[in-house]
Amino acid sequence: MGNDRTNEQPRNEGTGRRALLGAAVLGASGAVLGLPGAARAAEARAAKPAGRGLKGLPVPTVIGHRGASGYRPEHTFGSYELALDFGADIVEAGDLCPTRDGHLVCRHEPEIGGTTDVADHPEFAGRKTTKVLDGVPTTGWFTEDFTLAELKTLRAIERIPANRPHNTLYNGRWEIPTFEEVLVWQDEQTRKRGKQVWIYPETKHPTYFRKLGLGLEERVAKLLRKHGKDGRNSPVILQSFEPTSIERLNRLVDNPLVVLLSTADSRPWDFVETGDPRTVADLITPKGLREIAGYAQGIGPTLDLVIPRKADGTLAEPSSLVADAHRVGLILHPYTMRNENPFLPAEFRKGGAVDGYGDAFGAFKAYFETGIDGVFTDNADTGILARADFLG
Repeated sequence: MGNDRTNEQPRNEGTGRRALLGAAVLGASGAVLGLPGAARAAEARAAKPAGRGLKGLPVPTVIGHRGASGYRPEHTFGSYELALDFGADIVEAGDLCPTRDGHLVCRHEPEIGGTTDVADHPEFAGRKTTKVLDGVPTTGWFTEDFTLAELKTLRAIERIPANRPHNTLYNGRWEIPTFEEVLVWQDEQTRKRGKQVWIYPETKHPTYFRKLGLGLEERVAKLLRKHGKDGRNSPVILQSFEPTSIERLNRLVDNPLVVLLSTADSRPWDFVETGDPRTVADLITPKGLREIAGYAQGIGPTLDLVIPRKADGTLAEPSSLVADAHRVGLILHPYTMRNENPFLPAEFRKGGAVDGYGDAFGAFKAYFETGIDGVFTDNADTGILARADFLG
């Protein structure tokens, strides 16, 4: 997921698909690593089986953002598996970018200079270039300029070492996973853990890649069909910041679909390319949400759309977004909760250290109280404990 990230009437099947995303509880064991007795009891109260598909997920759902990226380099199997160890209900595996030879790999962005050791490979020095990515000149190395075999020679590194210096211990330990490897891993982890593992991949910059002849949605759909994971009860939720990418996926697969929403004044890049003047502020009006509900089952807004921040960085009053989205049958999985001070609302920060933890539990509580259906977090262990506190 990013952010650091056509009108269509509801079809008859839409209500049934969206009904899968109503209030639900976890259909698996309530035992979670590291939880004290009271927390385990609270988890157990949210752990009664509730049928198939998304009805088997707890509310609020804890989603491991790029895995357990608060503790390991993001989008690695080390990060993904640690998120599962912590008890994450879903793992965001991964942000999908294509290679030159058409494979899908899991990287935060197509530019990989900040998330891999590519700069240390002299054989790839000539690949460094500047491209315009969604209107922004970006310099570095890009997945679409490498074959999969070449990318497999690289290793992942910590993306924000100033905030997470301890994570640099794990630099170089894991390679870049492909989406197909993730789908196989998902099945292996489901068997190993005795409970269904869920994933939440994102199509990254789909308009940009389609113009390069590397359309994402068809590749995603082909792999999901190959692995039998393209149904409405499949444990794969698809997301994108570009509404037209979600509309395209809606025509290709039956998976649950989520439209990601950045700041209110921003415009999805597919809107910019097609001359659609609407901003995110237009998409979160009752009319905009009704339109989204015609082809998607949920939205993934930035947390600031759920509770805006005042000029001093503290939380203001919650917006009406949760109620408005629920009114048209959409769930909300906002992003991103992190433990470190710079990412928290001002009243929850402790000290000024950029790598220091603030009162993340207090912030989780404030967001859970708005009625959100789940949250992306870099710290799934904190999220699981905060949910236990919230459920009482």
